Amino acid sequence: MKTIDELLAEGVKGKRVFVRADLNVPLAEGTITDDGRIRAVQPTIAKLAAAGARVIVASHLGRPKGTGVEPAFSLAPAAARLGQLLGADVAFATDTVGASAKETVAALTDGQVAVIENLRFNAGETSKDDAERGAFADELAELADVYVGDGFGAVHRKHASVFDLPARLPHAAGSLIATEVGVLRKLTAEVERPYVVVLGGAKVSDKLAVIDQLLGKADRILIGGGMAYTFLYAKGYEVGISLLQKDQVDVVKEYMKRAEETGVELVLPVDVLVSEEFPDLKGKTPATFETVDADKIPATKEGLDIGPRTRELYASKIADAKTVFWNGPVGVFEHPDYAGGTRAIAQGLLDSSAFTVVGGGDSAAAVRILGFDENAFGHISTGGGASLEYLEGKTLPGLAALEG
Repeated sequence: MKTIDELLAEGVKGKRVFVRADLNVPLAEGTITDDGRIRAVQPTIAKLAAAGARVIVASHLGRPKGTGVEPAFSLAPAAARLGQLLGADVAFATDTVGASAKETVAALTDGQVAVIENLRFNAGETSKDDAERGAFADELAELADVYVGDGFGAVHRKHASVFDLPARLPHAAGSLIATEVGVLRKLTAEVERPYVVVLGGAKVSDKLAVIDQLLGKADRILIGGGMAYTFLYAKGYEVGISLLQKDQVDVVKEYMKRAEETGVELVLPVDVLVSEEFPDLKGKTPATFETVDADKIPATKEGLDIGPRTRELYASKIADAKTVFWNGPVGVFEHPDYAGGTRAIAQGLLDSSAFTVVGGGDSAAAVRILGFDENAFGHISTGGGASLEYLEGKTLPGLAALEG
């Protein structure tokens, strides 16, 4: 995989460089609530601009229908924020491959940066039809001379700008992708032990494949979040109205048995915070809850966070680790009354001397929302889904394209 440093050594002055970034940031009424992904790709864009490239930044945002511009999913706020981070004006094209994009790119001078509109406004970006996707990639290729892949959060997608476009242009991996891949190797091929994995999030089905792989690699797996209740149910516990995937219970039982047979410590909550009502996440009015043992959840109540004894237990299981990977909050962290468990996990990572990796998505958002210093962690990934698929051993289309 060619690096951006090798590309810069060859010279990019005056060249149109297409950077596939991941600017898929959360927005609230047009305001960015977490700019982590923009900050993560900014160094690559700054390097190229400083070297005299004419930089064209492209990304998706959200899940528009692919039938044209949808203002709620516009990249305009992301372009404005990128300009602030770069300390320079960033031009913005109001389409992807139409007149605005062509005119905006043609007007660039050496060292200038432009952002084109949301790639997913064009159906060709995400099409499962190779010809349709390829036709869109052909149009994108006309805008540029060189391709730099740096949108790690999208490399697990076989999309036109991620998979097809690199085949049409000289290409290299940006600084962010190089960093992300290096970190993932430390979680797979070069692991320092004890290796502890913390898995949370809502659905156990989202994590089954990675659990399958980690049962042969991790020393301890700590389970929290909504997915924990399927594990507790598989142990024969009452879980009330907690999130439960009954169709996954047999698989979970098999994984629990394998963990025992292979010596992997699979750790489940011993107490949980429960309530009859899901919390108000907008007004964040105080919640009514109680703490109960994990095997005594009332039939009318829902588990919404790990309890204080579980927080202490999990911190102790992280304390002596040499490597920790965490993906998924362990409670409804968006509400202050149910943020304690996720806060305890983050603090546990900081208190350990391990190489710590926060696996993107809601975990990364939680770290920022709860006020932790991002730089205190070993690495905060920009791609939760991509990280999980890499750990599952899957071939990621965006990485394969850059290696071609």
